[in-house]
Amino acid sequence: MEAVLIQACIAALFGLLIGSFLNVCIHRMPRDISVVAPRSFCPQCEAPIAWFDNIPLASYFALGGRCRKCHAPIGWRYPVVELLTAAACFISIDWLGVNAKGFKFCVYGAILIALIFSDLEERILPDEFTIGGTVIGFVFAAFVPLRYGLIGLLFHSVHNLRVLSVAESIFAAAFCGAALWGVGALYQKLRHREGLGLGDVKMIMMIASFLGIETALLTLIVGSVLGSVAGIIYIWATGKDASTYELPFGSFLGIGALAIGFVGDVILRWYGGLGA
Repeated sequence: MEAVLIQACIAALFGLLIGSFLNVCIHRMPRDISVVAPRSFCPQCEAPIAWFDNIPLASYFALGGRCRKCHAPIGWRYPVVELLTAAACFISIDWLGVNAKGFKFCVYGAILIALIFSDLEERILPDEFTIGGTVIGFVFAAFVPLRYGLIGLLFHSVHNLRVLSVAESIFAAAFCGAALWGVGALYQKLRHREGLGLGDVKMIMMIASFLGIETALLTLIVGSVLGSVAGIIYIWATGKDASTYELPFGSFLGIGALAIGFVGDVILRWYGGLGA
């Protein structure tokens, strides 16, 4: 137990560093700025940030949440993203161990955290995380087997588990993406305005490539309910016009995907047991 805890704590430290990089991506990718150069700078005064002012979490609190040079406030998103990424890595390794599955969920959690905050702030879901994440999901499917149902029936003569798992990942991504795109197209036809962007479609494809079709569909349901409830409450509280308010659906989909990604198997086993 102590060894596992130590490994999880080390993973959390790496998560802090990854979270710091995700903050760079969240700020720069929607603005088409390279995430490699220039070095980190203050968005307000554009002064370069020294390495000792760029230590995850520690520097934020040491500086009192303000830029050392211009004293402009540093957004709350920076420590939150770092902390959440560290927590995702800690939980992944603590629950699943130092193996392919634990590493898979470290990556899965990091991608989702980046997408959640990018959509929340900029209403943009970068292709680097959605399309790139989908490809990564396909690769992980070869090493961490997914539960397959229809694919197993269609390819009953195939006994290679890796091939079936990758096929399930690809099928789940295609099916969930097409389903969400169809809902968006129907909404646009009935309401004559866009209800879902292609970014949301690509995001559910990424989620499905990691989780498989059953868990991805459960994620879609949870994300839709979360988004609907939160949107109604926000519109009511702020007096926004419901016909023009743009809901960051990707953020709620990401929250649902984080929750279901870690406990989805437990829920599906429980649901399956009801019919037994």
